Amino acid sequence: MTEQVTFHDHKPAASSLYDAVVNGLSRVDKSIPPKFFYDKRGSELFERICEQPEYYLPSVERRMLSQLTQEIAALTGRGRILIEPGAGSAAKVRLLLDELRPVAFVPMDISFDYLKSSAMDLAREYPWLKIHATCVDYTHSMPVPEEIPDGPRLLFFPGSSLGNFDRDEAGAFLRMVHGALGDDGMLLIGVDTKKSESLLNAAYNDAAGLTAKFNLNLLHRVRQELNADLDPDLFEHRAFYNTEAGRIEMHLVSTHRHRFRLNGHSFEFEAGERLHTENSYKYVPQEFIDLASESGFSELRHWVDDGGLFAIYLLTADRRG
Repeated sequence: MTEQVTFHDHKPAASSLYDAVVNGLSRVDKSIPPKFFYDKRGSELFERICEQPEYYLPSVERRMLSQLTQEIAALTGRGRILIEPGAGSAAKVRLLLDELRPVAFVPMDISFDYLKSSAMDLAREYPWLKIHATCVDYTHSMPVPEEIPDGPRLLFFPGSSLGNFDRDEAGAFLRMVHGALGDDGMLLIGVDTKKSESLLNAAYNDAAGLTAKFNLNLLHRVRQELNADLDPDLFEHRAFYNTEAGRIEMHLVSTHRHRFRLNGHSFEFEAGERLHTENSYKYVPQEFIDLASESGFSELRHWVDDGGLFAIYLLTADRRG
């Protein structure tokens, strides 16, 4: 198995978390990017969120992928290099592997411990699959290991993670993906749709309170990894759909006036002040197709589930002259 799995650690974690906290909390409107949710505990909590009945997205996407696997493989062909940024537990890619039969799989994740565990589990289940597990902040760079064989690439980006970027950032991310794909490259991407406000609000405020724990875990990371004298119990989770912006917003709201210190910096919160931790933009199909076109992609096919809850797109990377 040691020959089957290769690890490539670009060490994305600690310093970037510190910079994000200091920079984000020094602003009038305080914020920390959502990529820092995903330490080992955060990743595990997210997997549990995906099992909650209110969070429709994973079950709808899994059902769609299961039904579409053969059609997708017929359109992409077998034997591609399969790349998955933000792979997490690699649960969804398992629905595709037997049909796609990639010559190599490149899972990318910001948490090395979680990436290592997931890659080893995957290797045990698919002994024929060569895995290049890459620990990287894929929102900044997408280094494909030099050791992978030549051949056409397919990048798989499920779960509507694109929604964490605003429109300009989403366009920049898609252009970075385009650069990583090369000639004959394809992108298979899941994108959440605009739908009723009540359904969206329920999805990010599950009755089990797991999304709240996931959101608050960010503060536990800051306290533990950066030695900040921060008390996460002084904050509460809040998530709501912003209709005008077309996005879910997640915040951590200070319940009392307080301050905390971090390596010589001091940050003060008023009672009721918000720390913005995530946006999740939703798209109608034509909005996303237009964005993809502006970023160098052409639509080959897209599918929307019967309830209009979720969409999957297969795009081809346009050649650059």
